Amino acid sequence: MEKYSSKIDSYIEKSQDFAKPILNYIRETVHECCPEAEETMKWSFPHFIYKGKNLCAMASFKQHCTFGFWLEKEMKTMQEITQDIEKNSMFSLGKLTRVEDLPSKPQLKKAIQEAIELTDMGVTMKKAAPSKTDMEVPDDFRTALQENQQALTVFEKASPSFRKEYISWIIDAKTETTRNKRMEQALEWIAEGKGRNWKYERK
Repeated sequence: MEKYSSKIDSYIEKSQDFAKPILNYIRETVHECCPEAEETMKWSFPHFIYKGKNLCAMASFKQHCTFGFWLEKEMKTMQEITQDIEKNSMFSLGKLTRVEDLPSKPQLKKAIQEAIELTDMGVTMKKAAPSKTDMEVPDDFRTALQENQQALTVFEKASPSFRKEYISWIIDAKTETTRNKRMEQALEWIAEGKGRNWKYERK
């Protein structure tokens, strides 16, 4: 694994113009705080690895970027930073369209530092205990998710209500064609970290 991966260089290069400064800023800040961090591409977006564990990841889409920590649920700093943000996936910093949308540099550094400390302490991502509200994922949808690694990652880390909305929507389809169309649409939205009713959510 490389400290600065050429794959991530080209990922940033291919991103939209607005995204480049955001991705570069995140990348520099992570390396500044965690000189041992290494870079790799996983599930088609850039990850920063520390001591062999996923520390954080970033991604860019057509109209926004995202950034998040793997151990976010255990992080006090992230809870403080994100309390006013609509959370819809592991990337709970919301949709980033400019560097100013990120937490301030001291906050960001504090968050990265905390993620490093938690990793050093051996904290791992808790597997959510199956809650009563968790619905069974239909086999055809599970297969489709497994073929789209990015959507699968987001889906597995999302809240039970996030999953339930998608599963109900797919199960409620009256015909095979509608069901397939809904699954295809669901995978696209999930991969982008969007909730089923994202169009109606508070922007």
